[in-house]
Amino acid sequence: MKQYRVGIDVGGTFTDAVAIDHETFELVGSVKIPTTHQAKEGVAAGIVQVLHKLMDTCHIAPEQITFIAHGTTQATNALLEGDVAKVGILTLGSGIEGRKAKADTTMGDIPLAAGKALTSCNAFVNTGGEHFDESVDGAIDTLRAQGAESMVVSEAFSVDDPRNENRAVARCLARGVPATAGNDVSKLYGLKVRTRTAVINASILPKMLEAANMTERSIQDAKITAPLMVMRCDGGVMTVDEVRSRPILTILSGPAAGVAGALMYEKLSDGIFMEVGGTSTDISCVKDGSVMVKYAEVGGHKTYLNSLDVRTVGIGGGSMVELRDGRAVDVGPRSAHIAGLPYECYTEPENIVDPVLCGIRPMDGDPEYACIETASGARYALTLSGAANLCGYVKPEHYAAGNVEAARRAWQPLADRMGMTVEACARHVLALSAAKNGKVVESLIRDYGLDRETIVFVGGGGGAAAVTPHLAETFHVPFRIAKNAAVISPIGVALAMVRDMVERVCMKPTEADLAAIRREAFEKAVQSGAAPDSITVKVELDTQTNKIRATATGTTELRTKDPAAAKLSDDALRQIAADSMKVPVEQVYVEASNGYYRVVSADLVQKHLFLFKKKRHSIRLIDQSGVIRLQRRSAYVTACRAANWKSAVSAMLEDYTETNDGGSALPNLYLVCGSRLAELCGLQSSEQIFALAGLEMQAVGPETDLILIATMATENQRG
Repeated sequence: MKQYRVGIDVGGTFTDAVAIDHETFELVGSVKIPTTHQAKEGVAAGIVQVLHKLMDTCHIAPEQITFIAHGTTQATNALLEGDVAKVGILTLGSGIEGRKAKADTTMGDIPLAAGKALTSCNAFVNTGGEHFDESVDGAIDTLRAQGAESMVVSEAFSVDDPRNENRAVARCLARGVPATAGNDVSKLYGLKVRTRTAVINASILPKMLEAANMTERSIQDAKITAPLMVMRCDGGVMTVDEVRSRPILTILSGPAAGVAGALMYEKLSDGIFMEVGGTSTDISCVKDGSVMVKYAEVGGHKTYLNSLDVRTVGIGGGSMVELRDGRAVDVGPRSAHIAGLPYECYTEPENIVDPVLCGIRPMDGDPEYACIETASGARYALTLSGAANLCGYVKPEHYAAGNVEAARRAWQPLADRMGMTVEACARHVLALSAAKNGKVVESLIRDYGLDRETIVFVGGGGGAAAVTPHLAETFHVPFRIAKNAAVISPIGVALAMVRDMVERVCMKPTEADLAAIRREAFEKAVQSGAAPDSITVKVELDTQTNKIRATATGTTELRTKDPAAAKLSDDALRQIAADSMKVPVEQVYVEASNGYYRVVSADLVQKHLFLFKKKRHSIRLIDQSGVIRLQRRSAYVTACRAANWKSAVSAMLEDYTETNDGGSALPNLYLVCGSRLAELCGLQSSEQIFALAGLEMQAVGPETDLILIATMATENQRG
């Protein structure tokens, strides 16, 4: 019996669903319906509708669905629209510390939409008293009398001892009041930010509880036995049970879905991913096969919510051309959708008769945007999609492909007004859009240290071809349009991994500290729905902030096939490396292998100011399916058996530690074991390196093949 993975993406305009073959990971079919914002059940109604439509269209029986997940904008929309519950904050403490905690946990109003805010009220519970439970009950009554619909319990240093917080939350839940403990949303110190994060979580708890219950019930009514998963803002998925306690993790999950699709489906290693819709473009950075993560802000306030660093620009396929004195001076943020006009390139040429250039103000206070009015009185927007079609960037196979002749007729009046050819006028508009998107791309390249010589632009979304090819040309970098670009977001949902993350602040962490946070992340991933035997945990140590981060990923089932498991020959992998290094394939060779990964290397000569030449050993770490997981322009490689890992690490530390007047700088080490790549970078002591490596080597057989890669700490290693 064939089995399928189902992904559903709830967008602002449409709700899309895809069915993916569970074995081949090929797209079987896709459907879409208008998003049901106005339905009594909200977007949950559309999720159910699109699911049934997909099952009917693709002839899928309930028992054939092995995985089902959806990405929802409900939490994001609730915050954007100010549709949130009033939150009561129970501050726990005693003595001087308690008085300070009162100040740090008083949130007041957190601004959301224009004229709307997240409101909160406070009550204090003295933990030094004898009647803790009765005091908590009294505080709950006080806060509910002030209109609080859900509660946050917050205590200083609860990340070290959460018992009081958890006990108070249990009192809330026993009385049917939704509640969040500060230690449950973050394990980081910082009472104010931790409380704020918990307050945002609590504000959407009632609405998300209702939606989660309704959606899960509908999935069960459809006789689907696979557990319903929900997209997180960091690109992973979690169970509905986790949504019930931590709905904040679904905020900003919409853009995360497309990036997840690019990673799993497009095998993007280093580059810029752009998901282009009708009105905007979500831009993100991928480095060494991972999307960059940052702390999200809500209402201008920092939270401890880890979300993908996705930056949105008001430029999309439907973006209109701003006019000033009859000339094109800007593009966006208004789109044809907002103006209620059809695109000029998605009609027939015979409909564009005697077009006259007009101006339209889609909303009050807007500048003039270009449209044309035909002899019949019909109006069409001049759009970025039209410009890209005119200039040949959109190919017939692209979703954004339109009628070039219709676009040419529509753009002629603006071109005449500007004294240009139609193509020159369209290129001028494309350049205006590239300037806006380009600023964001430049900032991502700078912020994350990407090498322009090795990056690739990947376009997703229905409008991908309207933006990505021209922007890549502007940056002089290669590009590609993602396979099935128009539905890359629901594909990302269908292929997403279960994910959870734990962060702690720890001065001079011991091996026991690292093992404890690793175990906690593992347990959270299990709680989020991952099969224990499928979980891998990555532990990172930031020595500047003394922060440890453990990220656990896994699947809901033990997969027999990886989405990127198609094996390529060594010759094919050498060609991929040669293309990346921009050298003839004859210069590259396979230096090391562990069965899953190959280190493909080349010895290159780099000229410096025409005075001397520097040799460098450039490497690409490539997995068996051809994805470059690590690229360094100068590195050192050794292979060994797992039984000898300690001596191999010791040798690399001895050979590549740099000593100068400022002290010693340890090399950056990468430990490759099976399909896992452990980064041991930026650490301050060999003890820390051995501790992290030791965690990775737990349960690894002594005969397992390992690869160790080292780069000098002071060298620019990108590319």
